[in-house]
Amino acid sequence: MGALEVKDKIFWVGAVDWNIRDFHGYSTYKGTTYNSFLAMDEKIALFDTVKKPFKNELLHRINKLTDPTKIDYIIVNHVEMDHSGCLPEIVELVKPKKIFCSPMGEKAIQSHFHPKDWPLEVVKSGDTLSLGKKTVHFLETRMLHWPDSMFSYIPEDKLLISSDAFGQHWSTSERFDDEVGQEELMAHAAKYYANILMIFSPNVQKLLQSVKEMNLDIDMIAPDHGLIWRKNPGQILEAYEKWSNYHAEKKVVMVYDTMWHSTEKMAKAICQGLMEEGVSVKLMDLKVNHRSDVVTEILDAKGVLFGSPTLNNGMLPTMADLLTYLKGLRPKRKVGAAFGSFGWSGEAVKHINGYLEEMGIDIIDPGIKVKNVPTHEDFQQCFDLGIKVAQAVKAE
Repeated sequence: MGALEVKDKIFWVGAVDWNIRDFHGYSTYKGTTYNSFLAMDEKIALFDTVKKPFKNELLHRINKLTDPTKIDYIIVNHVEMDHSGCLPEIVELVKPKKIFCSPMGEKAIQSHFHPKDWPLEVVKSGDTLSLGKKTVHFLETRMLHWPDSMFSYIPEDKLLISSDAFGQHWSTSERFDDEVGQEELMAHAAKYYANILMIFSPNVQKLLQSVKEMNLDIDMIAPDHGLIWRKNPGQILEAYEKWSNYHAEKKVVMVYDTMWHSTEKMAKAICQGLMEEGVSVKLMDLKVNHRSDVVTEILDAKGVLFGSPTLNNGMLPTMADLLTYLKGLRPKRKVGAAFGSFGWSGEAVKHINGYLEEMGIDIIDPGIKVKNVPTHEDFQQCFDLGIKVAQAVKAE
């Protein structure tokens, strides 16, 4: 695959990583892309680079268009190593006249690469760069999702190069949103938001408001990962509006792990109560569901239930792992409860409730603890908990 023209004289020259399966604890079971763009005008500008092992793929595509040494400018929208890993080698080869970055980007470049004589030029929101017929407008987007992050907008092409916002971890031979199935595309976009940007939802709200106030005319959004939004960029903007507002469906995610199936049996009894009330339920066993897929389901769920037996006066490691990961992402406006079996001490429910309190989840029941194997009466109590949670979800 060579370079691909996405707008007049603006080309995708990035790389496809078909084999990556983990991204900082996020399961990327369908790989990802590292998108880089080359604008060819009176001045030639490269927007971001790629992860270091993919340098030759980047250079191969650039060489299809021009001699890399003819690149005038490098624009660093984001310094994270999947977008800047080969930056030192590209700078050494290209010897650009200027390297543009945000104020925090300059600090990140210094601390990552310790350059001695790079021609860095700091830009802030509202600054512009003329390439000739095209103009680049810069917009700082701090903490989306790093302090250095910024967007580059080219009004002549109505193109927003959006760094790590609006992306998906998905390796495909296609480059545009209208070339793939929409359901799968939005599922990948939701997973990306849930696991990377949920924590920054207030920042996303501010960004979307800024874009509205700036009255940007956008008909294409080109993120640093995944498909480019060509046919309907409003689709992903609307989704981010919904997700960043913590919009929730009448849905409950119940996640559990089990030792000798007692906690699993409790989960299924609770599930019956939830379904009796007509709410949507997602039952997820941590032995077969990755933490990042659980978090994706939690993104638009109003109710969350967590079940674990007690092990060594605590919960199972899989549940502790999930709750630690989820706490860092700061979900909001949810109701929940805990449950689990035990043999002699029974602290798991208490520890789970501690996490729920720290996350600000509204605990609507103290939780259910069952000694060893649940009885008929225990199952009825679990069923009733399902009813209670479902009613709380429907009341919102």
